[in-house]
Amino acid sequence: MNTHNQRRSMARVAFGLVLVCVLTLFGACSPDKPKFNAIDVTGANYAKGFTLKDQTGQERKLTDFKGKVVVVFFGYTQCPDVCPTTMTELVEIKRLLGANGEKLQAVFITVDPVRDTAELLNAYVTNFDSSFVALIPTSEQLVEVAKEFKIYYKKVDGKTPTSYTMDHSAGSYIFDIQGQVRLFSRYGSGAQAIAQDIAVLLKP
Repeated sequence: MNTHNQRRSMARVAFGLVLVCVLTLFGACSPDKPKFNAIDVTGANYAKGFTLKDQTGQERKLTDFKGKVVVVFFGYTQCPDVCPTTMTELVEIKRLLGANGEKLQAVFITVDPVRDTAELLNAYVTNFDSSFVALIPTSEQLVEVAKEFKIYYKKVDGKTPTSYTMDHSAGSYIFDIQGQVRLFSRYGSGAQAIAQDIAVLLKP
C-alpha cells in the first residue's frame, strides 16, 4: 500500500515538473511586454476620453484623433514655467520623431477657462505648432474632466482679482493610435525619453 502511494506521489511530481516545463516554454514564446520610460498605465479605468470644444468652437473627442499618438496635457496660458516648457518639449518630440512626427497630436486642456478665451488659446498653441489643439471646458466640465483624468488644479489668489495663478498637475497622458491610454509621463522626463516611448507605440 505504501509503495503504491509512493508511486502515485512520484507520478504527481513528474506531471507537475512536465507542466512547469511546458508553461515555461510557452512563456518564452510569448512576445515581450514593451518597456517604456514613462509610467505604463495600460488598462487603466480612468482617462478614458473627453468631449470638449476646441479653440475654433468645434466639439472634439479623443476618437477624432484615432491613428495618432495623442499627448494630453492640462495647463493654462499664463503659466510661467511648466506649461511653456512642456509645449516646447512637445515641439521637440515631434521633431525627434522625424517622418512620424505627423502622427503625434498634442492636446492642451486649460484649467483656467475664465481667462483662457478661444482667441487666446488659439494664439498660444499655434505659436508652438499649428497642429496643436487646445480644449476649453466650461467650469462644470473642468470638474468632470479633471476627475476623469485624476488631475489636480487649484486657484491661487494674487494681488488683484485677475492676477491669480493656477496650481495644477504637470504630467502628460499618452494614448496609442487606437485611443487607449497607455502612459503617464512625469514633468521633466525629457523630449528624448518621451519620443522613444511614442516611437514604440507607433510600431506596427
